[in-house]
Amino acid sequence: MDAAFSHPQFITDDKGNKTAVILPLDAYTDLLEDLSDLATVAERRGDSLVSHKDLVASLKTDSLI
Repeated sequence: MDAAFSHPQFITDDKGNKTAVILPLDAYTDLLEDLSDLATVAERRGDSLVSHKDLVASLKTDSLI
């Protein structure tokens, strides 16, 4: 686990309730990328699958490889 996540810094209100978290920019960027990846997986969950053999054949037909 990244040090940024094992020792997060929090902003609290006047009663000591945590209201926000401070993360280094690289940790925040990593989280956004992870969320984007998860959203992509969820969107594609129902997509049909293509075998590797069929994919390669299709790419060759389209002169992409």
